Amino acid sequence: MRALLAALTLSFFLLPSSSDAATLRCGNALVSDDASKADVLIKCGEPMSKDSHTESVGEKTRQKGEEVDTTQERVVYKTIEEWTYNFGPRQFIQVVVFENGRLVDVRSAGYGR
Repeated sequence: MRALLAALTLSFFLLPSSSDAATLRCGNALVSDDASKADVLIKCGEPMSKDSHTESVGEKTRQKGEEVDTTQERVVYKTIEEWTYNFGPRQFIQVVVFENGRLVDVRSAGYGR
């Protein structure tokens, strides 16, 4: 019975996740996908560092006309910010990525100091 329970528990952790949700735990608080920068600041405090850059992305739009469909391309600019949190030597450094002010990704780096 114990072997079955252990196998079921292990298989639960090995299953692929259904989505790649960006989530960051700060003490007892949790911030996830689409959180604002203000929400992250309130729950996690000031990061160790902040980096920012702008990316341009081509975006195609299709317009249907009476006789002909036309496709137009325009350039959209995104502001990308990366905030780095160091929660100490026993936890991983967390890099929080914002796109146009909204949380889109959380990556782990090495252990903090």
